[in-house]
Amino acid sequence: MISRQFIGFVVVGGIAAAANFSSRILLSHWLAYVPAIALAYLVGMTIAFVLNRRFVFKKAGNALHEQAFWFVTVNILAILQTIAISLLLARWFFPLIGLNFYPEAIAHAVGVATPIFTSFIGHKHLSFKITPPR
Repeated sequence: MISRQFIGFVVVGGIAAAANFSSRILLSHWLAYVPAIALAYLVGMTIAFVLNRRFVFKKAGNALHEQAFWFVTVNILAILQTIAISLLLARWFFPLIGLNFYPEAIAHAVGVATPIFTSFIGHKHLSFKITPPR
């Protein structure tokens, strides 16, 4: 069975992903694809941190600076996943199969969704871990 915490994480992730995706479209007016993805990821990551801390991982016992450090660390790994998948699809796989209908947008959407499970595990056990009482 899927936990309420995971469902909350996915909902928050959806909100953050929407912010990420829409800001990437806006940023693409001024930046190349990869820098736009990276900056959009930071927008989504900031929203995700605030919402996860407030609504999903309320019982976290570690200090704010530890939460922020681990949140950024987990998300560095996630952005690498996002960029790798986005580029693999947009630059190699989609041209190979002849997909010409918004290939960068579709690739980015898939790239953003890729790290859901790895990020949840990282945030649950590192970013917002529950510390036992002393």
